[in-house]
Amino acid sequence: MTERPCANEATSRRRFLKETTTAAAGAAALASWAPMVHAAGSDTIKIGLVGSGGRGTGAAEQALTADSGTQLVAVGDLFGDRLQESLSALKGSAVGSRVVVDKDRCYTGFDAYKQVIDQVDVVVLATTPHFRPIHTAYAVEKGVHAFVEKPMAVDGPGLRKFLKAVQDAKAKDLSIVNGFCWRYHPARRETMKQVFDGRIGDIRSIETTYNSSGVWEPRKTREECGSDMEYQQRNWYYYNWLSGDHIVEQAIHGLDTMGWAMGDKLPERCFGVGGRQSRTDAKYGNIYDHFSLVFEYPNDVRGYHQCRHWVNTANRVKDYILGSEGTADVFANSISGKNKWRYRDTGDTKKYDMYQVEHDEMYAALRAGKTINNGEQAAHSTLLGIMGRQAAYTGEIITPEQILESTEDLSPPAYTFGPDPLPVAPIPIPGFKAS
Repeated sequence: MTERPCANEATSRRRFLKETTTAAAGAAALASWAPMVHAAGSDTIKIGLVGSGGRGTGAAEQALTADSGTQLVAVGDLFGDRLQESLSALKGSAVGSRVVVDKDRCYTGFDAYKQVIDQVDVVVLATTPHFRPIHTAYAVEKGVHAFVEKPMAVDGPGLRKFLKAVQDAKAKDLSIVNGFCWRYHPARRETMKQVFDGRIGDIRSIETTYNSSGVWEPRKTREECGSDMEYQQRNWYYYNWLSGDHIVEQAIHGLDTMGWAMGDKLPERCFGVGGRQSRTDAKYGNIYDHFSLVFEYPNDVRGYHQCRHWVNTANRVKDYILGSEGTADVFANSISGKNKWRYRDTGDTKKYDMYQVEHDEMYAALRAGKTINNGEQAAHSTLLGIMGRQAAYTGEIITPEQILESTEDLSPPAYTFGPDPLPVAPIPIPGFKAS
C-alpha cells in the first residue's frame, strides 16, 4: 500500500495525453456512430442512477428538476436496502411523478451499473470513488451521457482509465459533467472571474483548508455483515481503496479551487505530511485523519493545503488566493487590497444551489443539441488529491508524472461478496514499504 509510485514503467504525462487524444481522433472517424441524446422539444430523456446513497439520491432529484422532460427509469446499487430507501425518497419528492422505476428495473450487485446504463440516455454515477473509472468507461462505450460525481479515481491506473474515457467521450460528442460543485456556484464563479481579470494582480499562493470533525461514523459492524467485502463497502469512506482517503474524497474540493486558480495547469511537485492521530480505532479502516501539503507550481507559486478529521475541534473550510495586489476570499466572495470588491447578492436564492446548477447546465446543453465535457478538469483535480495522499503516505516528493505513470492499483483481487477474506491494507507509514 505504501509503495512509492513507479515513475518509469509507462508513458510520460505528455505522451499519455497525446496518445489518448490521438485514439479519440481515430474514434471520431467512425461515421456510423451517433450520440443517443441531442434532445429537442418535449422528447423524454431517460435517466439512470448508479449508486443510490445520499449523494446519488440528491443528484437524481436534481437531474429530474433540471428538465421537465426527464424520467428516472432504472436504478442500480450494491445493496437492495439502500436502493429501496433511495427510491422511496425520490418518489416522495417534488419530482416523484417522474420516477418510473419498475421492480424489474431495480438492480443490485457489482454488475448493476451495466444493466442500468444499457437502457438509458443519461446516467448519474455516484457510487464509491473506486468504481468511477469503470462505470464512466462503460457509459462512454455504450454512448450514454454521464453526470460523474467527484472524485474521478483513487489511483494512477484508475485515473488513466478515466482520462481515456473522457477522450473517447469527446470523440463521440458525449457529455461528461463532473460533480466538483464549487465551480458551479454563481457567486464563486464571479469571484474567480475577478481573479482571472487581474484584480488581485499576479497570483503568488493559494491556501485551502478543509478541517472538520469528519463524516458519518461506520454504519455497520463486521458481525452485521456477511463478508469482509460487504463490511468494507458499507463503511466505504474509511478504506482508501474505496474512497481514496478523505483528501481525495472530501477535501478535494479545496484542491479543486487550487487547480481552478491555476488554470488547471498541474504543479511540478508536492510534498507534505499526514497521519492518523485522532481516529485511531480499527473501525476507521486504514485512512489518515490529517494532511498538510505544499504544491509547487512554476514561477515560485505555491499552493498550501490542510485537511483533517478530528472530533471536538474547530471546523474551518476556507479558500484564499493571494496575489501581488490583493487577496481573494473565495468563500466570502470578496477581494481585499488595492482593488477591493465584493459580490452583490441579487436575492435570487435559487441560482445559488450549485448542486442544481450542475444539472441545469447539463440538460440545457443537451436540449440545445450540445454537450459539456469537463472531465479532464475533474481528472486534474483528482490528480492533486492522489498526489497529496501519496506524498504524505510515502514521505517522498511526488510529481504528476509519478501518479499518471504509477502501476499501484488499489483494486481488490475480485469483486465478490463470497466468503473469502478481504484483508485491510496496512495503514501507510512514511519511509516504510508494506511487507
